[in-house]
Amino acid sequence: MTAPLDAACAGLLCVGFDGTSPSPEVLELVRRGVAGVILFARNVESAEQVAELSAALKRAAGRPLLISVDQEGGRVARLRARHGFTELPPMRILGETGDEQLAFQVGALLGAELRAVGIDQDYAPVVDVDTNPKNPVIGDRSLGRDPEEVGRLGAALVRGIQSAGVAACAKHFPGHGDTSQDSHVDLPRLPHSLSRLEAVELAPFRALARAGVASVMTAHVIFEALDPHRPATLSPPVMDLLRGSCGFDGPALSDDLEMAAVASHYPLEEVVPGAVAAGVDGLLVCHRADVQSRVIDLLRQAVERGGVARDRLAEARRRMARLLSWAAPPADPALARARLRLPASLALAARLPVRETGRDPTAA
Repeated sequence: MTAPLDAACAGLLCVGFDGTSPSPEVLELVRRGVAGVILFARNVESAEQVAELSAALKRAAGRPLLISVDQEGGRVARLRARHGFTELPPMRILGETGDEQLAFQVGALLGAELRAVGIDQDYAPVVDVDTNPKNPVIGDRSLGRDPEEVGRLGAALVRGIQSAGVAACAKHFPGHGDTSQDSHVDLPRLPHSLSRLEAVELAPFRALARAGVASVMTAHVIFEALDPHRPATLSPPVMDLLRGSCGFDGPALSDDLEMAAVASHYPLEEVVPGAVAAGVDGLLVCHRADVQSRVIDLLRQAVERGGVARDRLAEARRRMARLLSWAAPPADPALARARLRLPASLALAARLPVRETGRDPTAA
């Protein structure tokens, strides 16, 4: 094993961990070279604690380290009013307004509050088009049922989030909105033709690519017309659409590789090199430290054996370096609370009343 290659492979990972302070396992992964750490509800007690946690991780890294979170609004939001943050409703409510300026302001609010506690990337917005009322995982997380509106308002959200110095992430490419299964527990399949995908699912991603979105997240969904055997995360034909039809040349990130859609159907030895070879630049592994370490090992071995070309690894590294340019120095925990739940933020949120929308499908 060569240390530079090991670090290069680790640099494609974003990892999660348990606890409200850095665990020995995550600190070892940071030392090994992972690109970032994703926070979940299990990592959150208060605004000050989140700011201290993100600062501690960045100090331990001694280099740019990307701290990320799912902060969409509605049921998928790790940072809540009880922690000191401004709470927002599901994006469906925003979509119903059709107000592009309001969408920008909501994005700017999200970005400003994340930046206040040292978080560099928001895995938002969801730009899946909500065309299936029986969808168990997207639903009101989507901005709506019209592709053009989803793209228009999603682009405004992106501009708002990124105006605050936080990287946005369009998800879930090429579209999870029409599935009737949840990829956290099943492997969804869609039979749509390429012409249907171009007209509906891909349209918002093209709009967000034009808006300069910092990153895109792939879906663990099989699109039968393009690749009947592999989900988007592992499929070169699907990833080619991102670079070609959608015109996006930034970092593509996988959804969590520990989700059942991939973990229960494909061995890790296939998933890791398969995703990178297909064109995915960053790998999310959100739970187990042993799996995270094994992913690094498997990627390094694949490069050493030629299963992943060194040029492809270098390309992924270059794209991830662009994402890491959003990583800011540690925030001061003592200043965090004063930058949250500002009167203007609460007034903005009041224009979009919070509604109870049920279970968070991404919490596990």
